[in-house]
Amino acid sequence: MGSCLYDVWTVFWRDWVVLRRRMVKFILSRMVAPMLYLVAFGWGLGRSIQVDSGSYLDFLIPGILALNSMNISFNSITPVHAERVYHKSLEEYIIAPIWPYAFLIGKVLAAILRGLISSALFVLLAFCFGAHVALTPLFLLVLALNCVIFAELGFYASMKVNTYEEMGQVNTYILVPMSFLCGTFFATSALPEALRVVIECLPLTHTSYLLRGLGSGMEVAMSSVFVLGLYALFLFLLGSKAFLDLRK
Repeated sequence: MGSCLYDVWTVFWRDWVVLRRRMVKFILSRMVAPMLYLVAFGWGLGRSIQVDSGSYLDFLIPGILALNSMNISFNSITPVHAERVYHKSLEEYIIAPIWPYAFLIGKVLAAILRGLISSALFVLLAFCFGAHVALTPLFLLVLALNCVIFAELGFYASMKVNTYEEMGQVNTYILVPMSFLCGTFFATSALPEALRVVIECLPLTHTSYLLRGLGSGMEVAMSSVFVLGLYALFLFLLGSKAFLDLRK
């Protein structure tokens, strides 16, 4: 067990060293999109919109937090695609005498760290804009689960996609639709029934629902946490199988 944890830590530490050296650039770059969201939707559009739960800014913050953590976690792990297809450096991990799951877990943990750092920056900015969000332990757990899910999705895509163009299509056909339809900017109840049923099965919808409810102090259905856990387990199995297939 200790050897497995050491293998995971080694993979994670490599990514942490890279992030630490680029921390200032990482923080500054991660502040741009949240600032634009807050100014455009919170101050601009938000002043003309009223929601039942209070200000539109308070409604918006959890949705953008879910959206931002999704994008950061997914994009933080996709460089593995370049390591596999173009740099061929992934072969070092494939032949290394380490626990087979260590590479996946270490990379996912590094992506989660990036997602949580970016989320913390966004929450601080939201507070500066006058937003009110209750940061409970369950709120943080849901946020971390969202990072896990999309980091694993990014890993699986990195194992299966063979070109940059195809990786861009993953963003176009999966992440972009979820970004706008999964309860981030408006309630899913506003969607047509047939589309709503599909959208409410997606992980980002459950994350947006949970973060919005927990952040405002409302009761939430714990079944949504269970659904996120199932997504995390399913994508872990997919990603680990894809990586193990490369080792054969």
